[in-house]
Amino acid sequence: MLRALPRALRPPRPWRPHWARGCASDGAAGGPEIQVRALTGPEQGITEILMNRPRARNALGYVFVSELLEALAQLREDRRVHVLLFRSGVKGVFCAGADLKEREQMSEAEVGVFVQRLRGLMNDIGGTQRLPRCLGVALAKELIFTGRRLTGVQAQALGLVNHAVAQNEEGDAAYHRARALAQEILPQAPIAVRLGKVAIDRGMEVDIASGMAIEGLCYAQNIPTRDRLEGMAAFREKRPPKFVGE
Repeated sequence: MLRALPRALRPPRPWRPHWARGCASDGAAGGPEIQVRALTGPEQGITEILMNRPRARNALGYVFVSELLEALAQLREDRRVHVLLFRSGVKGVFCAGADLKEREQMSEAEVGVFVQRLRGLMNDIGGTQRLPRCLGVALAKELIFTGRRLTGVQAQALGLVNHAVAQNEEGDAAYHRARALAQEILPQAPIAVRLGKVAIDRGMEVDIASGMAIEGLCYAQNIPTRDRLEGMAAFREKRPPKFVGE
């Protein structure tokens, strides 16, 4: 007699591909370059995106970006997704950056269109503007003018990354740290987390008075939610809250 495993013991859902139509893939064994997996059990609500372009070290090529945009478009509409993790399927590499070999074959017009797609994909593109805001003008100029590469420890010391971890034998120590952080975010109220992200991202683009106004607008959207009432009830009753994203 077969019995279903308790939810906490069920394995994660298998990697699910997102194909870019009409394009060849550089993924392992001819597979997709971007794959998606939803975790289950206590980690339900965490979804992983696997970057799987080993021959190009996960460089940002046309197929890779197309599949990633498709995956993100679908996940953006999925209310079950509370935390999204990016994970590399290539050992020792996360993402090598732009695919310069592919870029070399593009016309100037094609390069312009492709870069705009990248900007829509990653808000952090624009190092000449974002780096000075993070590190100050002098240090940003030094790093940009020299093209210096930083270790994880150096990047953390400068405040460019949140965490730097010692590597393990499997080569996935950073992934486990990211997954642990995702587990900390997961129990929080989904709407409040989303609005907090909006308030921070939009607020950093304007002066502080305008940023405070943006924060007020975001908070106003949170007031009528069930989760806000649940949070207050849980505090009053001295119990963990049970947020539902409504």
